[in-house]
Amino acid sequence: MSQHDQPAAPAQSADAPPRRQVWSWALWDWATQPFNSVILTFVFVSLYLVSDAFLPAEIAAQNADGTLTCATDADAATPYCQGLADLTEWYGWITFAAGILVLVLAPVLGQRADANGTKKRWVVGATAALALMQFVLFFVSADPAYFWLGAAAVALGSVASEIAGVNYNAMLVQVSTPKTVGRVSGLGWGLGYIGGILALVIVVVLNQFEWFGMDTSNGLAYRLIALGAAVWTIAFAVPFVLNVPESPARLDRPRVGFFAGYVVLVKDVAKLFREHRATAWFLIASAVYRDGLAGVFAFGGVLAAVSFGFSATEVIIFGIALNLVAGVSTILVGRLDDRFGARNVIVAALGILIVSALFVFFFREGGKTVFWVGGIILSAAVGPAQASSRALLARLTPDGMQGEIFGLYATTGRVMSFLSPLLWSALIAWFGATHYGILGITLVLAVGLALLLFVKLPKHEQV
Repeated sequence: MSQHDQPAAPAQSADAPPRRQVWSWALWDWATQPFNSVILTFVFVSLYLVSDAFLPAEIAAQNADGTLTCATDADAATPYCQGLADLTEWYGWITFAAGILVLVLAPVLGQRADANGTKKRWVVGATAALALMQFVLFFVSADPAYFWLGAAAVALGSVASEIAGVNYNAMLVQVSTPKTVGRVSGLGWGLGYIGGILALVIVVVLNQFEWFGMDTSNGLAYRLIALGAAVWTIAFAVPFVLNVPESPARLDRPRVGFFAGYVVLVKDVAKLFREHRATAWFLIASAVYRDGLAGVFAFGGVLAAVSFGFSATEVIIFGIALNLVAGVSTILVGRLDDRFGARNVIVAALGILIVSALFVFFFREGGKTVFWVGGIILSAAVGPAQASSRALLARLTPDGMQGEIFGLYATTGRVMSFLSPLLWSALIAWFGATHYGILGITLVLAVGLALLLFVKLPKHEQV
C-alpha cells in the first residue's frame, strides 16, 4: 500500500458551529444507543433471542436446574448447549445476510445524498425505520416459531441503523472544525455509551422491582424493553430533527437515477484510487478491523450469557460497566486524537483489544472474573477505535464527497462484514462450543491491524 496524492481535507469552516447544533448532532448517538446496547448486545438478543426460550421444550428442560453453563467442553457437548450454539450460529448467519443489504445500498444512497443535499432526510427516515423494527420486536413471543421473526427484525434494524449512520457520520464536518473533529466525534460516541448506561440501568430497576408485579410471562419483559427502546429512539432524535440543518446540495456532483448511481460510484472509486489513494486504502484496512469491533459488541453479551453463565441481571450490570468505561474513555481519548493523531489511537486500541480477547479465551476456565477483566479492558479500547476511525476519515475525505465516502465506509465494512459472523459461526460449528467464536473475532482484529500498519497516511499535524 502506498500514498499517491494527499487527500484533500473536507470543507470545514474555521468558525465553530453553534453548540446547540453540536450537541443535537451528538444526541443522535444517544437516541440510537439502546438498539445497540439493549437490543443487540446485552439484553434482547443475548438474554432472550438466543436463550432456551426459543429451544424445544424437551431440550430446554435439560437445564431446568441451571447447572449447565456451556463454558466447559464437557457441558458444551450436551443437547442443551448444542441447541444454544445452533441459535447463536443462526443469529451469526442472519447478521451476515443483513450486511448484504447495506453493501448494496449504502454507497449509492450516500452518493445521491451528496448530490441532492438530503443527508439529514436519510438520517431521519432510517431512524424512523429503526424505531419501527424495535416496535416489531414486541410481537416476538417466547416460542421457537418466533425466532426468525425476531432475528429478521433485529437484522433489518441493523440495516436501518447503518443507513442512518452513513449520513449521520457524513454530517460530522458540518458540526465541527478541523481543530475539533476528533473531540466532536468522541462526544457523539461517548454520549451514545452513556445513553446505553441509562437504558440498562432502567432495565435493572425494572427487574429488581419485578416489573412492579406485572405478569411478564411469554417473554413480555423483553418485548416491553424493545418497545421502550423504540420510544427512546424517537424521543431523543427530536433535537437532531429540530436543530441540525440539512446539508447543502452539491451542484458539482452528478444527479442520476438509483441504478445509474452505481455507474457513478464505480467511476468515483476509480478516481479515489488514482487521486486519493491513502483514503482508499484506509477504507479497505478499516473495513476489516471495524468488522472485528462490531463482532466484539455483537457477540459479547452472547458469550457472557451462554459461555460464562451470567444471569440476566449480571449481563445487564456487565453491560452498564462496559458502557460506562467505553463512554468515558471515548470522550477523553477524543482529545488525544486531536493532539496525537487518530491513526496512533486506533493502532493502540486494536493492540489492546487483541491481547484482551486472547486473555479471555485462554483463561476462560477462570469463569466470570476472567470475562469481567477482559471485558472492561476491551470496552475501554473499542469506543476510541470507532470514534477515531470516523474522525480520521472525516479528515481524509475529499470535499463534497462526505456522503459517498461514508457510504463507502459502511459498504467496505459490509464487504468484509462476513468475516466476524462467518468465523464466529464456523468456529462454533467446527468445535461445537460458543466460546471458540472469540478466536474468530480476534483473528479479524489482528488482520485489520496488520493492514492498517501498511497504510501510509499523511503525518498528523495539530491544528
